[in-house]
Amino acid sequence: MISAVDQRKNKFNRYKDLRENPTEMLEPAIKPVKEYDVWDRLNDIADEGTFEEFKFSFPETNPLEFEGYVEKKEALRTEINLHDAIIAGTCQIDGYKTVIAIMNKKFMMASMGMELGEIVCRSAEYAMKNKLPLIIFTASGGARMQEGILSLMQMAKTSAVIQKFKEAGGLYITVLTHPTTGGVSASFATLGDITLAEPGALIGFAGPRVIEQTIGQKLPEGFQRAEFLEEHGFVDQIVKRENMKNTLGKLLKLHS
Repeated sequence: MISAVDQRKNKFNRYKDLRENPTEMLEPAIKPVKEYDVWDRLNDIADEGTFEEFKFSFPETNPLEFEGYVEKKEALRTEINLHDAIIAGTCQIDGYKTVIAIMNKKFMMASMGMELGEIVCRSAEYAMKNKLPLIIFTASGGARMQEGILSLMQMAKTSAVIQKFKEAGGLYITVLTHPTTGGVSASFATLGDITLAEPGALIGFAGPRVIEQTIGQKLPEGFQRAEFLEEHGFVDQIVKRENMKNTLGKLLKLHS
C-alpha cells in the first residue's frame, strides 16, 4: 500500500511533468478537436439510438453589430453542423434517461453567448419539468467578446436557473473537460452536485500568468489542473474517457 507521503510525491511529480511537458502529459484530454468531437462523446456516453436533440429556435443575434460575427457563425454552422457551441437533448445512459448537454470547442472555442446560455437554461428547465437528471460536459474559453455585456449576463442567468433546478430536487452533474475557463467556469460549470473532470484538464477563471502578476507570487506546481483541484476538494473525481459512461451510469443508478 502506498503511503500518504509517497502519494503526495507522486502527485507533485505529475504536476511538475504537466508544467514541463504539457502536450505529452495531457493526452488524450487535449486531443485535437477533429479527433474527438461532440458526436464522438455522445457515441461513447449515450446508449445507442437513444439521443434526441432539442430543437430550439433562435433568431440571429449580433447585438454589438460586430463586423464579421454573423458570417463567422454561419461558416462554422456549415462546417460542424451545429447551430452554436453546445448540443443538448435527452438520452439514456445504462438505461437511465437524462438530459445531456455537451459544449463544442470547435465553435469559437465554446465561448458563451446568449444562445448558449439560453440552451443551458432551457435544458435545465426541461429536466426540472420532467424530473430528469442533468449532465453537462463543459469546455470553454469563457464569455464571447462579440456579445459584450450580454454574454457576461449569461453567467448570472444560467446560475439562477441551475440553482432553481437543484432546489426542486434535480440531480446536476458536471464533467469538466479541457479547458473549462472564464465565465463558464465561474457559473454553471462549477455548480454541480457532483463534479467530475477529465485527466489533466485545465480548469480555472483567469490564466495562471495573470494570477501570478496580480498577486505577485509564484503559483504551486500543477495549479488549475484537474488533479490539483481534486486534491483540494474542488473536483470530486477524475474520470478517464473510457470509464466515463460506466461512472455516470453508476451515479444515475445511485440517485434514481
